[in-house]
Amino acid sequence: MTDSPGAVSAPDLAGYSEATELDRPRHTQLAHLSVEVGHFYMEHLVNGEERIHNQFSMVAPWLQAAVAGVRAQVGPAKPRISTCFLIDDYFGSGTRPADIVPKLVRIAEQCGITIDYLVREAGCARAGDADLAGMVRSMLLPEPPEGTNGSRPPLQESGWLCNGQRSTDSPTPSGQAMQVAAWRPPVQFGARRTHSIFVDVELWRDSETTDDKLWSCPFLAAIWHLLRLGMLRYRGEPVAPAQYRSPTDDWPERWNDLPAVMKINPAAAPFAAYRSVSIMPRSYLVIENAVEVILNHLDLDPAVTDQVIDRGKVEGLEISRKLTHRMSHIFIDDDEEIPLDGGAAHADRG
Repeated sequence: MTDSPGAVSAPDLAGYSEATELDRPRHTQLAHLSVEVGHFYMEHLVNGEERIHNQFSMVAPWLQAAVAGVRAQVGPAKPRISTCFLIDDYFGSGTRPADIVPKLVRIAEQCGITIDYLVREAGCARAGDADLAGMVRSMLLPEPPEGTNGSRPPLQESGWLCNGQRSTDSPTPSGQAMQVAAWRPPVQFGARRTHSIFVDVELWRDSETTDDKLWSCPFLAAIWHLLRLGMLRYRGEPVAPAQYRSPTDDWPERWNDLPAVMKINPAAAPFAAYRSVSIMPRSYLVIENAVEVILNHLDLDPAVTDQVIDRGKVEGLEISRKLTHRMSHIFIDDDEEIPLDGGAAHADRG
């Protein structure tokens, strides 16, 4: 990225003793900050250049502010800052990487932004042998509301997760199944004062044509944040390690022929980071709100969390144990309403 230093060696915590630490998850290199430099759905990337240029032009000053903020936080240390961009190939796979990537990188550079890493959204569902979506699904911990009568399928069957008690979860006053209960409003768990902000998120639905699940945009975005914060392991190893690919190389015909995480700037700081900031159009606010609900219901590996916190202490950084406290968002102007399905048919996935 512009004004971003190259990779700097932090304390070397990547290795471990085979005799004593075989069961411990392996450390991953961490930058100080991961910056998501905008977001587009695939139909935006294929339809001309004006929209892309306009968004990157709005992102550039906020990126500079984020870089300045990290420099102030780390003091005399050299800041490690990496930029990333998520490609919408899960909902919009019917395109050619050669038609998208060179144009995206070129326009970003024209606006003063160097993209260090490209990540495929489909790679948030599966990266190589790692079923990331299935892994994260198994981490979900729903909060059953008091008085639930079993009429609603559990989370692992329904694919719906909420941050409180739904209006339909309350049993009838007499407990009789045929009696109609008075309507009760939904209630947010831990609501401040007396009012609730209730959110109910669809995480997946079953495919009508295959045995696969169709993962929702908020659920994939939650995995995207977990990757950026270095919180996922597969068989003890960090998942989806970045693979270098020069932006001047020939690009394959299909997105699936590319790795989940691509490092396109050889001088980039690490992809994962202690903290993240996402700069995106304000129409994505509803999705990021849903992402926070999902992340707050995950049973993350405490060993990985401890690693990040302990490594931060080595560098003189105080890292929050609460994952969402390490995430920030900057929402820029955008007049378009964004559909939650990514604006493309699920059948387009390849």
